Amino acid sequence: MHQFDVRVYYEDTDAGGIVYYANYLKFMERARTELLRELGYEQDTLIEQSVAFVVKRVEMHNYAPARFNQLLSIETQIVELKGASVTFKQQIKNSEDDLLVSAEILIACVDLANMTARRLPRSLKGDLTRVI
Repeated sequence: MHQFDVRVYYEDTDAGGIVYYANYLKFMERARTELLRELGYEQDTLIEQSVAFVVKRVEMHNYAPARFNQLLSIETQIVELKGASVTFKQQIKNSEDDLLVSAEILIACVDLANMTARRLPRSLKGDLTRVI
């Protein structure tokens, strides 16, 4: 399991100081990007190779709100790895380890030149397999 921490800034919240729901998706995106980075893959380098990732499906459940200035932990697990897609399970918890948000996110690999599905690069798929 990969873990990434993020602080809730004022810009992440609504007028009541509660994280706006769409920002949880941004936090999860950052966590997935950092997972790739820790495996040695920079997305700008992948883009130069015409490899990109798009979100195909999101199922998100909100259990409790995150608030301004809290430190959140995003846990990321790979639950399914196919030829051209990866399904992640992500959970966001506060510093008291309370579950705030959970999501299952299907990411498709696409050829950036024509935006069609393509297989994950062999080395990336191999490295992701070791994370499961």
